[in-house]
Amino acid sequence: MEETSTMPDAAVPGPAPAVPPTPPVPLAALLAREDLGLRQIAGPQDSATVIHWAHTSEMADPYPYLLGGELLLTAGVHVPEAAGSGTYFDDYVSRIVEAGGAALGFGVAPVHDTVPRALVVACDDYGLPLVEVPPRTTFSGVARAVWQLMAQARHTELRRVTEAQQSLAAAAARPDPVPSVLRQLAQRVGGRATLYAPDGGEVASAGRMPGAGGADGGGEVSGALAGLVAVVRPTTRDGSGGVSASGGGGGPTPSSASDTAAGVHLAAYALGTGQGFVLGVAAPRRDPGDHTIASVGAVLLSLLTGEHQSSTGAARSSALVRLLLGAAPEEVAPLLGGGERWVVVHARPDGPAPDAVTASALGAALGSALVDVDGDVVRVLVPAGHRELTVQPGWTCGVSAPVGSHDWASADTQAGRALSRARATRARLVRHGEHQGLTDLVPPTEAAAHARTLLSPITANPALTETLRTWLSLHGSWDRTAVALSVHRNTVRQRITRCATLLSTDLDDPDVRMELWFALRHA
Repeated sequence: MEETSTMPDAAVPGPAPAVPPTPPVPLAALLAREDLGLRQIAGPQDSATVIHWAHTSEMADPYPYLLGGELLLTAGVHVPEAAGSGTYFDDYVSRIVEAGGAALGFGVAPVHDTVPRALVVACDDYGLPLVEVPPRTTFSGVARAVWQLMAQARHTELRRVTEAQQSLAAAAARPDPVPSVLRQLAQRVGGRATLYAPDGGEVASAGRMPGAGGADGGGEVSGALAGLVAVVRPTTRDGSGGVSASGGGGGPTPSSASDTAAGVHLAAYALGTGQGFVLGVAAPRRDPGDHTIASVGAVLLSLLTGEHQSSTGAARSSALVRLLLGAAPEEVAPLLGGGERWVVVHARPDGPAPDAVTASALGAALGSALVDVDGDVVRVLVPAGHRELTVQPGWTCGVSAPVGSHDWASADTQAGRALSRARATRARLVRHGEHQGLTDLVPPTEAAAHARTLLSPITANPALTETLRTWLSLHGSWDRTAVALSVHRNTVRQRITRCATLLSTDLDDPDVRMELWFALRHA
């Protein structure tokens, strides 16, 4: 999401220093490195002082070579002999401050034995931290330490963002997803998160509003956040069919904006539902990863608010209620937006167990929002014929045959078996019954009756039936059957031996295997 400034044109300062996207390093952390022996001898000793990089220059005027946020390192080669009696150091320090330099490091050796007194006075006057670099410490060693600290900070920030993403995704899967996401977001940024309705009212909020006394609501901070929310709220249609821009002003409406009020960092994110919902965030500080964390929260809230506000979401809720109250599947199927035929997909990711976000992404790729996470498997109910189901990168899938709504349960079983076969054969996608065979020529009722009679000795034990089915489908492979069923290969052997005993047959006979496979397909 793009950030924009909400500051009036007249109040816009000069361009901000172009700093890298890595977390800055506190100057205090660099001074704490005992191996460097650095010592601050002038300027404000503020714990909030940070540096974004280290740069060495012996130019009398370093301004053209600075980007802002640097620790500028110099050995004073450029300093003339009579510098202490004139305005040289005042001019030198003022140019560093004007360029946005964060601090100045002066090397004691090989040119100077001590830091010039006039330089110390100038840094105090202009509020520029001055650091003495001892003779034993090289500038390259200082620069290396800066990058090491930046790498550590970057790793810490990435871990923080990753943990926040996981917790927000888990919150979105809770029974009360919107309040849960807001609570988690407020906790992660250490402030307050609020969901605003299209009319500007608060739908839900969580956390404490930073500011004077930490009071919730009211005050300068709340008013500033509400104003920022109005900036990013998309245009809406009024009751007469006309168009009104709730954000005011001309030009395109930004998707996000940020500002500061009373020392509190504010941000607003327009949710991508087209409904006018906006997420507002107020935090006491602006850490590098906060924008990413808030953006993840905005995406999740976009999905949640879009689901509850759209007609399709309402229809799905209605279908669920009717099913719970005893309606037949064929009665509620039209509410789900599909046709007369459906397929069930069982999918398992290559990596960690799926969460609500990854499951929703898979459902979107398959063309359906009807998604269920069941342990390490995602089940998706997809209208048949709407789009071709193809292999999804990072997933192993089993697909049922197209069925009517009254056969959803059977299709679920088919998809589960197809997924087991796909995993055992290391195929990315397996479809149930892709090709017709001779068994399709037998009337289904007669085939089912024959299957019940033949398999009756083992039907009381589902584990035996499923093991025999899987074992036959994998051509009698003990190892692949064990993988498909997630059991030990010895367990497979014991079950197959038990099946042979109960059925009083020789499972090494190919005719017997064919007969049993026919029966299992129609059981």
